[in-house]
Amino acid sequence: MKLHQVLRNVEKFRTVFDFGGRDVAHWFPGHMAKGLKQMRASLKSVDCTLEIHDETLDAKPHVLILNKMDLADLSSQQRILKKLEKDGVRNVLFTDCLKQRDENIKKLVPMVMDIIGNTPRFNRDENTNYCLMVIGVPNVGKSSLINSLRRTNLKKGRASRVGGEPGITKAVLTRIQVSERPIIYLLDTPGVLPPKIESVETGMKLALCGTILDHLVGEDIIADYLLYSLNRLGKFSYVEKYDLQEPSDDIQHVLKHIAVKLKKTQRVTAITGVGNITVTIPNYTAAAYDFIRAFRKGELGQVMLD
Repeated sequence: MKLHQVLRNVEKFRTVFDFGGRDVAHWFPGHMAKGLKQMRASLKSVDCTLEIHDETLDAKPHVLILNKMDLADLSSQQRILKKLEKDGVRNVLFTDCLKQRDENIKKLVPMVMDIIGNTPRFNRDENTNYCLMVIGVPNVGKSSLINSLRRTNLKKGRASRVGGEPGITKAVLTRIQVSERPIIYLLDTPGVLPPKIESVETGMKLALCGTILDHLVGEDIIADYLLYSLNRLGKFSYVEKYDLQEPSDDIQHVLKHIAVKLKKTQRVTAITGVGNITVTIPNYTAAAYDFIRAFRKGELGQVMLD
């Protein structure tokens, strides 16, 4: 198909996404409310918080850690830092905690000690060790940060379980040592979202980034919103990745193509007038999961969801 025909077809794509009257109230699981309560109760024993996203705890000095650098546009770092500084956020560190050796992780302990040294410790003034709390939305790499600090400072393996989906850490854990000189302990915490998400679209963007469990929203809906967003932003790398002939606004067409290409099929029983037969059909859920995972791993290019 010629380029002008493709562009003409793209102009007919959706400009508004139909959320179907969905309610985001049930996207705030009970363990988040419990975790938030535990985090507030633990603050009195904390010297500094390490924030890996927006949070609702601001009673302590904190460091903002922007993780998953491997998925970010590195040319935007200075622009991001200037914007954060304008908003009053000055202690910022970019990291990639899954790397075996991340040079920026080495900067974290000196940065934290400098911050604590210039801040009253109140009831912890007599303590010779330090306690930090790591906070953030689900699936941003809090447990990975703890493991990276232990790997860098103590030469030891992981102490916190990590995973590619939100909800791995469901409660505030006991203290985990991450440094010997000085002695520093870190509290891992469950990922917490605001109890009230401002809109369905905001919730969908959070789901797309993996901060809400897929099944709470629906893999097919997340995949459709991803397709809509990619098309709206003119990001058509999915066409080449999945060997499509052209961009498409039909999620069923895209998922069927993905399922066939990746051999993601399922056998189902069909009831006919002459008896039951077994047929093989595309596994749309598995295809949707692959599509979403490709986005989260950066395989569909860098996408900024405004």
